[in-house]
Amino acid sequence: MSEFVLDQQNLSAPKQQEPKDRIRRLVWRMCVATLILMAIGSATRVMNAGLACPDWPLCYGELVPTQQMNLQVFLEWFHRLDAALIGISAIALVGMSWWYRKLLPSWLPWAASFAAFLIVFQGILGGLTVTELLRFDIVTAHLGTALLFFTTLLVIGTALTPYQATATVGKLPWISLTAGILVYLQSLLGALVGSRWALHQCFGGYQLCNVMYSHIFGLVPPTVATLAVVLIAWRTPALHPALRRLANMAGGLLMLQILLGFATFRLHLQVEPLTVSHQAIGAALLGTLVVFTVLGIRDWAASRAINAQNELAMGSNP
Repeated sequence: MSEFVLDQQNLSAPKQQEPKDRIRRLVWRMCVATLILMAIGSATRVMNAGLACPDWPLCYGELVPTQQMNLQVFLEWFHRLDAALIGISAIALVGMSWWYRKLLPSWLPWAASFAAFLIVFQGILGGLTVTELLRFDIVTAHLGTALLFFTTLLVIGTALTPYQATATVGKLPWISLTAGILVYLQSLLGALVGSRWALHQCFGGYQLCNVMYSHIFGLVPPTVATLAVVLIAWRTPALHPALRRLANMAGGLLMLQILLGFATFRLHLQVEPLTVSHQAIGAALLGTLVVFTVLGIRDWAASRAINAQNELAMGSNP
């Protein structure tokens, strides 16, 4: 009889794991789609296609404006299409999270609901960018919300990913968290520079140079914090291999981002692929730091649990 019970438990365990695995795969696909969405949004801006579709949510009153289709219209139309697909996926994520909530971590339905709220708010901002004729504060908030939605998905996906903690991370997660916040703020400054065309105006008539220079000098804090993550990771011999790879990736993305920013500045934003790549690499750097932070916190929590067990064992053995 006991063998039958054990067999039933072994059969039910994979079934309990299936919803979690499906949700994790959905979240990671949404992460990739969101990164692509932000890259397309950047291309839409630098190609002056933000108002290529003069109405919203349709484009020239149609789902597919075949008669008006050109490169600019396609960019804006495809940007909206990708956003709509992500929105549908977010609704599916919320539905699955609440339907299977008894088989999932208690925090997951609420995190999924927060992500859905962000994508709805993002859609509202997307509509306002058109109706308000690309007002710079709305455009900046549009990107800021997209990055926040992206990081929320990364937190969910990383927290659901199987990971064997080594409990040797020390204070690295908190340094990485600081670096991620600084990179996010720097991204907002970059969005402000782009939405106000500050670089063009500064070079053309010495206007809004303070906005442009705030982004340039604002590079220092996130650079120092990210390099601190990389250097401390190198000096931590027992660090989990996944965290070591993420730290190296963050360092490589940082160097590439600086080079792209310098090239974009020197070329006065005249090479659109450079500008798009600059924003995409910035989002990838932010995402790498977010994943490092979540895994690092899981390591840190494991170390605290081990320390608590050791203290309990020492207390019970006078």
